[in-house]
Amino acid sequence: MKPSSAVPRASRSHHGGAAASAVRERLALDPAGIEAARSDLHDGAVTPHFGPWREEIIGLLNDALATQWICAMRYRRHHFTATGLGAAAIAGAFLVHADAEARHADQLARRIVELGGEPDLNPDTLSQRSHASYSPVRELQAMLRANLIAERVTIEACSQMVALIGSKDPTTRCLLESILAQEQRHARALADWLVPA
Repeated sequence: MKPSSAVPRASRSHHGGAAASAVRERLALDPAGIEAARSDLHDGAVTPHFGPWREEIIGLLNDALATQWICAMRYRRHHFTATGLGAAAIAGAFLVHADAEARHADQLARRIVELGGEPDLNPDTLSQRSHASYSPVRELQAMLRANLIAERVTIEACSQMVALIGSKDPTTRCLLESILAQEQRHARALADWLVPA
């Protein structure tokens, strides 16, 4: 593929009748990157575009993976141990959230592999690498608080990852944005059930 033949154009300002010109950045593909993508086929989807950030992105994703598994396990425990007034409906929601967190974990693991990494599912280090806590509380409102705190922590961590990754890996950024949207819905649902202190 040949580089774009786009030529910088001047933009005119019509404020006050004065014409001002400014040079725009030229939009052009990198022919060396395109050519490099033709080689190193064993790298699969990992092309030169990833530059020096691939390993750091895999590290961020492995920490997010640990967080999703800890959240899935916490929600599942709360699903089975929730008792009290309104517990049946809330326990059902905990199970739905647990399944969603497990799906997020699968999506993250798949992306790690696509980037040429290995998902770190070592049970000995999951809780140490997780941004959120496990929290084996037994009272229903305490469960709601623990899960809401975990969702808020996950939302913040995910938001920071989206900002850090930016245009360095658009596919991973889109995946994280999708997970972030679901985590925000979870947090809103939990907040609705929480009794004000």
